[in-house]
Amino acid sequence: MGSKRVIKNRAVFLDRDGVLNRAVLREGKPCPPSSSSELEILPGVREALCRLRDAGFPLIVVTNQPDVARGSQSREAVEAINSEIMTRLPIDEVRVCYHDNVDRCQCRKPLPGLLLDAARAWRLDLASSYIVGDRWRDIEAGEGAGTITIFIDHHYQEPQPQRFHAKVASLAEAADWILQYERRKNED
Repeated sequence: MGSKRVIKNRAVFLDRDGVLNRAVLREGKPCPPSSSSELEILPGVREALCRLRDAGFPLIVVTNQPDVARGSQSREAVEAINSEIMTRLPIDEVRVCYHDNVDRCQCRKPLPGLLLDAARAWRLDLASSYIVGDRWRDIEAGEGAGTITIFIDHHYQEPQPQRFHAKVASLAEAADWILQYERRKNED
């Protein structure tokens, strides 16, 4: 009779734009697509997510969408994009902050509110969880929540995170890193 390995309740948090889908670059800075028709899933994303899901990770998107508060994007358009992502990719949940910096909310990355709320809802061990992001705000939010941080470097013309556990070029590389890290942890 084989023993069943107990897996701590952990997840992979994912930023949306630039991690799952191609960000629209404006003056070297990443921006979200304006509609679901502009949505382009990045190469290798579906396969990477399937491998993470097969390893037992819930996949939770945590995304800032401040253009809603700024009036340049509708909430309905953001929800349509999120719905399309949920239809096309094996994502368990999408959590969105619709606020701008002036709102001083706790859910806007770089603050960790979206991750902390998800951790309570999913009963997650944040120290055993990961965040994959392409901007310093994602990495700082993960650091504030106590997760393992993986930075996808697209060489945007903006400040880069100073600290992270791994720097990769794509979600596929991030999935490789996470699965290798998990194997090493389990060998110890």
